[in-house]
Amino acid sequence: MPRSVNSVAAKARRKKILKLAKGYFGRRKNVHTVAKNAVERGLQFAYRDRRQKKRNFRSLWIQRINAGARQYGMSYSEFMGKVNEKGIELNRKTLADLAMNHPQAFKAVVDSVK
Repeated sequence: MPRSVNSVAAKARRKKILKLAKGYFGRRKNVHTVAKNAVERGLQFAYRDRRQKKRNFRSLWIQRINAGARQYGMSYSEFMGKVNEKGIELNRKTLADLAMNHPQAFKAVVDSVK
């Protein structure tokens, strides 16, 4: 009996990898073995960075709130401590947006906690 190879499935598997490698440079985009390594590595970075993105944005919001608070003579920790003490239910994302795009509204928040 001749050897039976499921070439349809094998080709589909390779095609899937090469589709994910679209836009890569050099042999990474068209040689299956090279593309497979590049795609696997890229997917690992994507998985890791979906989690890191949350940390990076929180860090950015903290920097923006700190810059906004220092204009009114307060540090970030001092400002956030007073915000929590007063029971103001604004998260860091909202406070950072106020500090950047709506300075009058942010000043009102600062005045209410002073």
